[in-house]
Amino acid sequence: MAYKDASSSYKETRIKTAGQGQLIVMLYDEAVRQLSKAIELLEANKGDKKDPGRIELISKSVMKTEEIITELMISLDFEQGGEIAKHLFSLYTWFNRELLESNITQDTERMTAVKNMLSDLRNTWNSISQMTVEQPNREAAGINIAG
Repeated sequence: MAYKDASSSYKETRIKTAGQGQLIVMLYDEAVRQLSKAIELLEANKGDKKDPGRIELISKSVMKTEEIITELMISLDFEQGGEIAKHLFSLYTWFNRELLESNITQDTERMTAVKNMLSDLRNTWNSISQMTVEQPNREAAGINIAG
């Protein structure tokens, strides 16, 4: 129990002291992690190994990813971001639509495609955030990625 409290405390401190770019990278990290978990569970649920309990876990992971993507949508600054923000908004909308459909149809290919694109965006944001000097986040609002 003490380990879980320490881990949760560490994550919370890390989030509160992160800059905006680092927070975005953390959101992408969690989205990729959740989708990887859903894909792994879905693969394990194929064939003779079907377990109805896994369906709920798969759905929760996909829905958590959708929540994270929605948080990324909300964080877009259309005034400063211009065309890039508009394109990201469209991409995030497509991600959520694909995830909704792939969750219903249990389609790992569609989930994997979204996961790969999220991973690419994560790597891009990580490169950008490492090149810029950021001020620590004063107040983390929105989705709780600490656990």
